[in-house]
Amino acid sequence: MSEFARSRRLLPIACLLAASAHAVCAADVDFSRDIRPILSDACFACHGPDEKAREAELRFDVQDGISKAREDGLLGNDPTDSELIRRVTSDDPDERMPPPKSNLSLTPQQIDLLKQWIAEGADGGAHWAYVTPVRQAPLAVSQPRRTCNAIDRFILARLDAEGLSPSPEAERTRLLRRVTLDLTGVPPTIAEIDAFIADDSPDAYERVVDRLLASARYGERMAWEWMDAARYADTSGFQGDPERTMWPWRDWLIGALNAGMKFDQFTVEQLAGDLLPDATIDQRIATGFCRNNMHNGEGGRIPEETRVENVFDRVETLATVWLGATLTCARCHDHKYDPFTQQEYYQLYAFFNSTTEEGGNFRGGRIPPTMQLPTDDETAELAKLDDSMQEQTTKLVEWEQAHGENLLQPAEAEQTEVPTPVTPDNIREALGKPVNERSNEQLQAIIDHYKASQAEFVQQLTSFKETRDRRNQVNDRIVQVMVMDTRDEPRDTFVLDRGTYNKPGKQVAAAVPASLPSLPENQPTNRLTLAQWLVDPQHPLTARVTVNREWQRFFGKGLVGTVEDFGSQGDLPTHPVLLDWLATELIRTDWDIKRLQRLIVTSATYRQSSRVSPELAERDPGNQLLARGPRYRMPSWMLRDQALAISGLLNDSQGGPSVKSYQPAGLWAEATFGKKTYEQDHGAALYRRSLYIYWRRIVGPPLFFDAAKRQTCEVNAVRTNTPLHALTTMNDITFVEAARAMAQRVLLEAGEADELAVTLAFRLATSRPPTDEELTVLTTRLQTLREQYVSNPDSSNELLAVGESPRDESLNITDHAAMTSLCLLILNLDETLTKE
Repeated sequence: MSEFARSRRLLPIACLLAASAHAVCAADVDFSRDIRPILSDACFACHGPDEKAREAELRFDVQDGISKAREDGLLGNDPTDSELIRRVTSDDPDERMPPPKSNLSLTPQQIDLLKQWIAEGADGGAHWAYVTPVRQAPLAVSQPRRTCNAIDRFILARLDAEGLSPSPEAERTRLLRRVTLDLTGVPPTIAEIDAFIADDSPDAYERVVDRLLASARYGERMAWEWMDAARYADTSGFQGDPERTMWPWRDWLIGALNAGMKFDQFTVEQLAGDLLPDATIDQRIATGFCRNNMHNGEGGRIPEETRVENVFDRVETLATVWLGATLTCARCHDHKYDPFTQQEYYQLYAFFNSTTEEGGNFRGGRIPPTMQLPTDDETAELAKLDDSMQEQTTKLVEWEQAHGENLLQPAEAEQTEVPTPVTPDNIREALGKPVNERSNEQLQAIIDHYKASQAEFVQQLTSFKETRDRRNQVNDRIVQVMVMDTRDEPRDTFVLDRGTYNKPGKQVAAAVPASLPSLPENQPTNRLTLAQWLVDPQHPLTARVTVNREWQRFFGKGLVGTVEDFGSQGDLPTHPVLLDWLATELIRTDWDIKRLQRLIVTSATYRQSSRVSPELAERDPGNQLLARGPRYRMPSWMLRDQALAISGLLNDSQGGPSVKSYQPAGLWAEATFGKKTYEQDHGAALYRRSLYIYWRRIVGPPLFFDAAKRQTCEVNAVRTNTPLHALTTMNDITFVEAARAMAQRVLLEAGEADELAVTLAFRLATSRPPTDEELTVLTTRLQTLREQYVSNPDSSNELLAVGESPRDESLNITDHAAMTSLCLLILNLDETLTKE
């Protein structure tokens, strides 16, 4: 782990330790909260799960190891007589633990916690994440009227303990904008804003939430994080980066989310839809989740090595998405911090090791197993061509039978003075095959051989060849999506020495880690059983990990900050009782994600104002206590969709092949050594939502700063804020054209009065009217811009030529250019770029 990553993980722990140290001797030490993080950081590398790295036969990650250390006197019953305390406080570098060279020396607060732990008996315990969640009733709170549902009681109880009060509810327009962006990915329309403001019924907000959850845009909004997790892309990656067709899986994903598919079924279909009884086409498409991984088709690659790497990816993706576990290191050795051995890694690997995938490379990047998805027209055309081929085949067979005596067959004969012409061997071989099994080369050879003497036969054979060629053309253009399929005979699975594909060690069978619940008895050990095991109500991780990612979706950060790592090196939950309550609530409601999301966004916690008071800025700058609403910059893909929606350019069509929107020239050519050329789409395709934009792995869409690379599973997107972002949102053709179209919209809808046009533009972008001061600043700026463009008409024409959308020629060029520049400014306001 890098120093940066370690420091990032320690920040919340440091806060907890500071609070704990303040309360030493005033409250019991909690092993999972207070002690395990210290031992994990400072001790587990040498005294943890990795048996090969373990020193002195000492183990601190499990209760048995801690009990043995206590019995052996290492911990002792009194901190003044504890060998552990002596070693962590020693000034002798040869005695000091952790060794000085590790740079992991304990702080005085950490040492005090260890002393108190020993004084209280030095009990250990299982890591919190590997214990089945227990549902606790919401606590009594000081201000019950400020709660909307159970979530608020958990949050308010913590705030009561901290002596803090929740923030008031956000202004109605801000709240509407927040929830609309969160549930659909685009801002509310003016009509929706006005309707909500005018609706004074007590359930007005809840009805808005229900409308948004039922919107077709909901699935498109929720799909993005799943596409990151699934490493979805339109190419296979590596240097060649060949195209592939995986958009049918993306469309399945959007449809499943819009339909409110329960998360347990959602899990099963993506991991093992092909193994369900009488699996439907959609259920097989769903398994494309497992096939979204990169695939090495480079020259010189070894197919088996590629296949093994693909299986590695599936194991680690499953671990990240459903277990919140980092398993990559267990390819080569036992996990250093968490209870996963190398053997257990390969036991999970065995579940994915028996697909029919072989690791080779195939035309068009479509690596078998694949499934065809013909349209109705293609199905009808194929049926027509098949009928024609059958008719032609019958005629050819009849002709060959009727004229067979004309073909010289092998026989014994005496040589005469004039040799009898002999049918060439290649023609004889071709004629010996059924008509529909002859290759094109064989058909052409027969045609050439008989062209002079058998015109009728040649005509029929030529017609058959043309029909078959036509059928092949139709068949080749049918969409093929990569799916999962299982071999009749499973492959043997071995522990691979340091993860090397051709260094097998001990043979293992499919199984799950011993630290987690067992598989159900009397069930086949296949992917279907594994998927069903993941969503078993007794599973300690899946529900917790899932609700934590949903919390992150709405609040910008999970209750466990490291959404990808619930292990010993991950963050502790800020609200562990709430996390477990949400997990059990998801299970209790049959894994209904939409219901969970509704619960979150209708809570008073979510509806709070995001304004930061001086007290909260000092006491809780990171909003871990949730005394205010969420506020953070929107991801780049949402910024693009917002700009298109505000401008009126957004194309709402759903599904289908990915589109190629605006992109700086030459990026593909440079990244692919001139082998790939970016051919931009035109017309309405340019304005489709961001999740439909073509994604080349080696050079993703440059507009999407901070986006996942889509090379491996990513569930914790990075959020940064640099001047480079402003350069993009101020200068990229997408945003400049959006500003131009937005200006055209407000000029046409609001008329010529500057105040009306500026007010409409501001409302479109921020969902609220400008204050008097803001309106004065903006209208003054508009007049200044107008004067600048009057003195420089060429710059007006240049600005208004950006993008392919047509310009309304009835608008005054100077007015349009000035309003375009002002709209670009409004699109770049912090309030526009931020969800608050």
